[in-house]
Amino acid sequence: MSGDEGAPGGEGRGERDHEDVVDRIAADWKRERPDLDVTPLAFVGRIALVAETLVGPAGERAVERHGINKGDFDVLATLRRRGAPYSVIPSVLSAELMMSRAGMTKRLDRLEGAGLVRRTLDAEDRRSFRVTLTEEGLAVVDAALTALVESLGDLVADLDRDERRHLDDALRTLLRSRKG
Repeated sequence: MSGDEGAPGGEGRGERDHEDVVDRIAADWKRERPDLDVTPLAFVGRIALVAETLVGPAGERAVERHGINKGDFDVLATLRRRGAPYSVIPSVLSAELMMSRAGMTKRLDRLEGAGLVRRTLDAEDRRSFRVTLTEEGLAVVDAALTALVESLGDLVADLDRDERRHLDDALRTLLRSRKG
């Protein structure tokens, strides 16, 4: 770490508000490897820690209150985002959710058994079928999405509008610049 103003583990907002586990790890590395700027390690470590300990669990709790898990929510939300009639072929779901077709089949079996989706032959290609949200599936995904948005809103409530915008812009830039 370089100790630059505003750097993770450095002086933030002109003063040290509080120290967290990432600050302690970064300080250890700075002591042991003063030749190495560990700012990226601290920054990315903090992103990972937020995702793992705050965002992931809050999201899981929000959707589980509606009788589904995160994977189920991802399928239902993908269908919902497509708009009426909330229908797509399974290979598109697999591709969008970056999962194997076998894994998708298992997930669809569970969702169909719960009455949240139905599978019907594809009128355009009778060798395939379409997955469609049922009315119950639509109600569940809408309720789960509302709970998820409220839960994530609570997580960022301590950030003011400018902090949220700057964080969003910085993370968007980071995602756009990723290499391979």
